[in-house]
Amino acid sequence: MMHYEDAVTWIHSRLRLGIKPGLQRMEELLGKLGNPHRSIRAVHIGGTNGKGSTVTFLRNILQEAGYTVGTFTSPYFERFNERISMNGVPISDEALTSLVERVKPIAEEMEDSEWGGPSEFEVITAMNFLYFAEYETPDIVLEEVGLGGRLDSTNVITPLVSVITSIGMDHMQFLGNSLEDIAFEKAGIIKAGVPVVSGVSQPEAAAVISEQAEQKHSQLHVLGEGFSAVSMEHLPDGERFRYEEGGTTESFDMTMFGMHQVQNAAVSIKVAGLLGEHGFRIDPVHMKRGLLKAYWPGRMEKVSDTPLIFLDGAHNPEGVAALVSTIQERFQGMRVSSLFAALKDKDLKPMIEPLKTAVDHLVLTQFDFPRAASGSELRELAGGGTVEVDWKQFVEEYVATAREGEVLLITGSLYFLSEVKPYLLKKLENNRINK
Repeated sequence: MMHYEDAVTWIHSRLRLGIKPGLQRMEELLGKLGNPHRSIRAVHIGGTNGKGSTVTFLRNILQEAGYTVGTFTSPYFERFNERISMNGVPISDEALTSLVERVKPIAEEMEDSEWGGPSEFEVITAMNFLYFAEYETPDIVLEEVGLGGRLDSTNVITPLVSVITSIGMDHMQFLGNSLEDIAFEKAGIIKAGVPVVSGVSQPEAAAVISEQAEQKHSQLHVLGEGFSAVSMEHLPDGERFRYEEGGTTESFDMTMFGMHQVQNAAVSIKVAGLLGEHGFRIDPVHMKRGLLKAYWPGRMEKVSDTPLIFLDGAHNPEGVAALVSTIQERFQGMRVSSLFAALKDKDLKPMIEPLKTAVDHLVLTQFDFPRAASGSELRELAGGGTVEVDWKQFVEEYVATAREGEVLLITGSLYFLSEVKPYLLKKLENNRINK
């Protein structure tokens, strides 16, 4: 019997194979597992930013309507098991270990085949399909694309609805150096006759998606054309917006922050409506309750009121642009500090420069991760700034000295945030107990 720790270690050992775009190896692996992906009903969700938020909006809407919902997401935030979840609950250690015991001998057998051994993400993707086909049988699975779309290992499914949340300049080494190139890769998840919902705003990217949908005879629903969302009010703990479609309007409240999340919520509402054509009975009341309950860690997540601290995984230029907009909408008249750490393989300069302009005090730091940029590397890109090598000491001092009217935004890599969150919550709890 394999132990859980050994199972996770084996999965991570597949990282040595790197990223392997392409579907032939994935299809070979799934064929040896009995093609579990063919027995699930799914929504396929791609895009540069907003995938995880859209998954959680949709999951909560569907659960409010009484359906069981499987989700496959990446990366995990606090624990590996989160990547495969049922109704928001990560799979058990026992289930994950059992899945590895099923997949491992096949993956290792493939090492000497013409296809080669599957990568870490291919292994996890296969485990997700196997879990929802044989271990649990949810009414629907929300499958999040890992990288790109056309050659992503999740792209073996034929979903009920395809979703492209946004297009931005990220992972250019795999997807191309223009919005058109990246849009083409993202649009690769469009399947013949399957409706597509798009939240993409840039004209050049939108044109590529429209062309691909037309070629596949897939009905395209575009945010801002067939349906739209209008911000009504910034609530103390979320947003209020008006959803408009076909001459009808409905107001919704949500507990996530920012206009970009309003747009993700509108995309989710549209997808929920399209699922009605496949027998899913979802009423506006289910949508209202679902959006209110939706929570996604590390996305403008308020972790403390006193002092006021948020975590936001703005890990690419588009993510930082959304964060800057939220700062301008929410924190006028406040002193805003930001603690930032990122991976060195990201496009860092267009992330640091707008953030530096938007906040009163930018603190650059580093964390223990193989691809993490150092504080000095970040300062060079920023053209100066404060470097705190020990982020724990900075957080401790901030918590002790912060005053009313100040806010701290801890941002950058989600891997960084996953280290910060448990430490910060423990520190805040100890302070509360000792008062």
